[in-house]
Amino acid sequence: MLFSSLVFIFVFLPLVVIFYYICPKKFRNLILLISSVIFYAWGEPVYVLIMLGTILINYTGAIILDNIKFLPYKRAVLGLTVAVDLSLLFYFKYFNFFAENINRYLHGNIDFIHVVMPIGISFYTFQAISYVVDVFRGEVKAQKNIEKLALFITFFPQLIAGPIVKYLDICEQIENRKETFQDFILGLKRFIIGLSKKVIIANTLAEIADSVFVSGMNDCAMLVAWLGIIAYTLQIYFDFSGYSDMAIGLGRMFGFKILENFNFPYISKTITEFWRRWHISLSTWFKLYLYIPLGGNRKGIARTCLNLFVVFLITGFWHGAAWVFILWGLWHGLFIIFEKITGIAKKDFTTLQKIFAHVYTAFVVIIGWVFFRSESLNIALRYIASMFDFSTFVLSVGQLGEYLDNYKIIMLLAGIIGSTGVAKNIIEFGEVSSIRKAFVNIYLLAIFFWCWCCLAASTYNPFIYFRF
Repeated sequence: MLFSSLVFIFVFLPLVVIFYYICPKKFRNLILLISSVIFYAWGEPVYVLIMLGTILINYTGAIILDNIKFLPYKRAVLGLTVAVDLSLLFYFKYFNFFAENINRYLHGNIDFIHVVMPIGISFYTFQAISYVVDVFRGEVKAQKNIEKLALFITFFPQLIAGPIVKYLDICEQIENRKETFQDFILGLKRFIIGLSKKVIIANTLAEIADSVFVSGMNDCAMLVAWLGIIAYTLQIYFDFSGYSDMAIGLGRMFGFKILENFNFPYISKTITEFWRRWHISLSTWFKLYLYIPLGGNRKGIARTCLNLFVVFLITGFWHGAAWVFILWGLWHGLFIIFEKITGIAKKDFTTLQKIFAHVYTAFVVIIGWVFFRSESLNIALRYIASMFDFSTFVLSVGQLGEYLDNYKIIMLLAGIIGSTGVAKNIIEFGEVSSIRKAFVNIYLLAIFFWCWCCLAASTYNPFIYFRF
């Protein structure tokens, strides 16, 4: 079920809110759990069993870990639990990739049926792993109530596409939280903001990006290629950050305070800073559960660079079972390593240097998105070549009108302005006085009505990160 669907907005969510708030507090976790299972089963009823199996595996593993004192045994239980988690993830997400590549490059003869990946498996698997690792480390106690652990893993606002929530950050809220009318309204406003990001901006920019990349399959002129990838750069930000806003807003409506997942990444001056601002929950997960266990930056610069290489290799692979995602991860990893070696990541820039730093970061990020968006390495390289084919510059000026109209130009400008944080500052400015707050509320109601009209007239357009 999509957050940006009329069924969710006008049927599912109102029913969940009504049942949640008319029930006594002791039943509210159960209401959310049942609602979350229904939410997931709406589109993939069979794969609910995989998710429930993940819950049972990690519940059992954590209980055993909590009752074992002998460290080698604890490590063995942790290793087995994580191995089962990763085995499920590997089979459903990566089996096709490895089978196809063994057949193609190693001349294997694996006869296999294509496996369908359960939606959201990357996200809830990482949440489950973080829980059992934290129990092993003694940072949290094992949850004896399987209903509460199940709610942590299946909570529908962030089940499908994050943010990836650590159990430590939310366990107290599962046990005891306070819902207020003020939080509910704040959550509702955040949901509307996220909905508008997705429906009004991201979906419009998707039309530009998709049409350009389709033509780019057969090569396209220079400015058209730049238009397509800039549209996609903004699309993926507003699509994914919009989903995160909706997830955070929905959680707030039920008394949960989920940590932020985006902090205007496109204003970054380095790639290191970009990854502190982009998909924060995933970056934090890899730092805590991969980078630091590998040794972090504690074993010299050579080992640090190797650790970063491994982290970004796996980051790319986490996003998708395809070479273009691996290359996207390595592309970012190489620049992270470059910044680590040169010390750029910690440099205090002058005003002029800041301008060049922003340009450098934007350039690296945009080129990286070409790999991320393309269906193959060959297509990505051809597309990048088109971006720098100056012989088509004059031709491309006349072609831009084929992909743009006044509305799309306005959405492009809105995307550029919105990605800089100006829009957030305007809304925060409006919260200062009651008069300004009233204008903001009217604005948000108008935006919601606009989204409603767009949804009623639109075709199916899922969130980009549902693929992962």
